[in-house]
Amino acid sequence: MENKKKSNFSGSLGFVLAAAGSAVGVGNIWRFPYLAAKDGGGLFLVIYLILVLTFGFTLLTTDVAIGRRTKQNALHAFGTIRPRWKFLGYLTFLVPALIMTYYSVIGGWITKYLVAYLTFGGDAAAQDGYFTDFITSRISPIVFMLVFLAATAFVVYRGVEKGIEKFSRFIMPGLFVLIIGIAVFSLTLRFQDQDTVRTGLQGLKVYLLPDFKGLTVKRLLEILLDAMSQLFFSLSVSMGIMITYGSYVKKDVNLSKSLGQIEFFDTLVAFLAGMMIIPAVYVFFGTEGMASGPSLMFVSLPRVFEAMGPAGSLIGLIFFVMVLFAALTSCVSVMETLVANCMELFHTGRKKMSLIIGVIFAVAAVIVCLGYNIFYFELPLPNGQTAQILDLMDYISNSFLMPFISLLTCILIGWVVKPSWICEEMESSGHPFGRKKLYAFMIRYVAPVIMAVLFLQSTGILNLLRSFISR
Repeated sequence: MENKKKSNFSGSLGFVLAAAGSAVGVGNIWRFPYLAAKDGGGLFLVIYLILVLTFGFTLLTTDVAIGRRTKQNALHAFGTIRPRWKFLGYLTFLVPALIMTYYSVIGGWITKYLVAYLTFGGDAAAQDGYFTDFITSRISPIVFMLVFLAATAFVVYRGVEKGIEKFSRFIMPGLFVLIIGIAVFSLTLRFQDQDTVRTGLQGLKVYLLPDFKGLTVKRLLEILLDAMSQLFFSLSVSMGIMITYGSYVKKDVNLSKSLGQIEFFDTLVAFLAGMMIIPAVYVFFGTEGMASGPSLMFVSLPRVFEAMGPAGSLIGLIFFVMVLFAALTSCVSVMETLVANCMELFHTGRKKMSLIIGVIFAVAAVIVCLGYNIFYFELPLPNGQTAQILDLMDYISNSFLMPFISLLTCILIGWVVKPSWICEEMESSGHPFGRKKLYAFMIRYVAPVIMAVLFLQSTGILNLLRSFISR
């Protein structure tokens, strides 16, 4: 029988790199830059940084400390704290299960673009309709999704120390170097025609300087909610991942220091991703190109690489290698959470469960792929957006369940078991918890209110209340 001894990270560095690998994903490199461009550049950056140091720190600390103190995965951790709160563990299990249905699909899209640049097809990727033609085809998206999912399953199959930690030790430093390299290159770009000269440094100025033009209270609230939703997406909180990783952390690790390093690394990568993408898009397409939203990575950036001339194919190749690394580290953490929970739930070994989970979510991801052709529909969502299958899974997991789980977690820790329960675990290694007072204040008073507002906004209830009050 396969050994079911509890897995652990080898030390602090292994935990930090693996957790940062979970946090640093497509959200940092794709979602953060387009939100920053949409929400006033420097204004979004300032708000996001404040939220990371307060709200993000609170949720990240809570998840990791719960995991290490209970030595349980998310499915059982909340029941260990308070039996009546066991249901919260099952809610957290739903989030990675939903995310896993579509994350490997996005990973397949990235793999497709990488192959395009590897086979000198970068110019084709820049043409109108390339992305739409690809995702609406019936076979190609499924093939690339399966390749990406197989790579993810292999890392999880290998285990915590030999698989996840070893993979993160290799990938994360390389990812960081690639991001810095492309960010510096973006600042050297220059575009000139008869009437206009645009440079990468001018694009950096647009990115960094806050834009208060036309700012209203409503607009400020929208930026705040965008920044908070990005925080969820980026730090991997309220989805069981950090609780699972926390359960693998040894008792002598300085959690306070490690969590500070994860916050710093994740925020730095997001900032550099914005510095890498926004100046480049601004140089070739101006401020109009920066407003391309979610299509920034798959539609606008290939056009930027094409406009760079011969060097663009190489830069595009390096970029999609980097994004693929980031997507893999995040998808590994999502799948690891599912595997770890199911190992306990069904008393089955890692290798067998990795294969079972891989097959189940391969089938689910095929259905999501077919959501752009055979199973295509348009469903209005409470937040005003129109969804296909992938968008619906993303909405339920990120905009509905995660704020709701965070709100309940804040109530459990802040008011039922009290913040001292977390603070004791943070100091159990003999190291001080410097932000103890800030944590206690945030978990009891600030975070629950913010979570409630975010939940009401994402479900459309806040808009209904506004409409009712304005009558």
